[in-house]
Amino acid sequence: MGPTVTCETGIMSTATVTLEDIEQARDLLEGVARRTPLEGSRSISEQVGGHVHFKCENLQRTGSFKIRGAYVRIANLSAAERANGVVAASAGNHAQGVALAASLLDSKSTVFMPEGAPLPKVAATEAYGAHVRFAGHTVDEALIAARAFAAETGATFIHPFDHPDVIAGQGTVGLEILEQCPEVRTIVVSVGGGGLLAGVAAAVKAVRPDVRVVGVQAAGAAAYPPSMAAGKPVQLPAMATMADGIAVGRPGDLPFDLITRLADEIRVVSEESLSKAMLLLLERAKLVAEPAGAAAVAAVMDDARGFEAPVVALLSGGNIDPLLMMRMIRHGLVSAGRFLALRLRIPDRPGALAKLLSELGEADANVMDIEHLWTRPSLAFGEVEVALQLETRGIAHAETLISRLRAAGYQPEPTSF
Repeated sequence: MGPTVTCETGIMSTATVTLEDIEQARDLLEGVARRTPLEGSRSISEQVGGHVHFKCENLQRTGSFKIRGAYVRIANLSAAERANGVVAASAGNHAQGVALAASLLDSKSTVFMPEGAPLPKVAATEAYGAHVRFAGHTVDEALIAARAFAAETGATFIHPFDHPDVIAGQGTVGLEILEQCPEVRTIVVSVGGGGLLAGVAAAVKAVRPDVRVVGVQAAGAAAYPPSMAAGKPVQLPAMATMADGIAVGRPGDLPFDLITRLADEIRVVSEESLSKAMLLLLERAKLVAEPAGAAAVAAVMDDARGFEAPVVALLSGGNIDPLLMMRMIRHGLVSAGRFLALRLRIPDRPGALAKLLSELGEADANVMDIEHLWTRPSLAFGEVEVALQLETRGIAHAETLISRLRAAGYQPEPTSF
């Protein structure tokens, strides 16, 4: 008998998730969810001082781990409940997981998405068989509409993380990690509402209590640290992060209980760290991860010596809008020192700009953009300001470039993009 917690509907109930629940979920998922690969990373392994692997749920069906929990939840409904259909609210991964799971189980699905949801995610959700409806401008507003729809129609509301079946389904990832990397010492998992971390922790600690399980949140949507300090789930007043997949303002009640008891630590990462992790995954591992999917890798990169190897970092998803991906790559390049923006002054006379460009060329900097500014009031007579955007080989090269310009008599001032 598990602890008494508030679960999904706000009704107090006795609930927990056991190893037996997760093993039963694994049986249900046989032939449905992919056994995603474990890929090694030499670049991060060198930083950690031991083997680091990526558990590639970004290569899962629907592009994230969400199909696991959604399928188990819907499969455990009665025939009559499935006949009445299911409803969910999501702007991305959960929507696609519910849509596919419902289709596979011959149940109709309705998914409420916020106005302005990325078109690729809307199209993917519809392609998996869901009827998409728009409500509000946030997932919270879509959630209200989904619950109202469930009450009106009798459809079963499929919560993204606060249900034992969903958590058991996500926990199958933990069993796979232990089978694929039996020598693992640390598992790192991204955290939003907490369903994935709760499931992984429940599975891993039941089999290997010696393995350290670490959760990771984005700094702009980190609800778990204040909640754990308060001893209960606490609602964040606001959120701001690129990692929309883990932007959840309040931990789920059941996940919070499991994580509090079973997880070893919650870490927080910045937007810059998320960008750097996405760039490394794309450039070095040839893996596409959305910001939420790269959070575990960001935490390892932030504190490489703080994780006992072998380490498995879970890539929770890879559903990223191409336009956002373009911006994220640019942001990641800036964070990694691969793009450098400078302002400096040169004499307003023929040959001065050519001399500057020659200096940059000899320093192996690639000029991406250049702008002359004659009208700034701070300029002295006979001066012109030049704004440059440069491509460099990294932070060390950028620092060397700035030092070289100063030695040549310039006074470069780094600016933001």
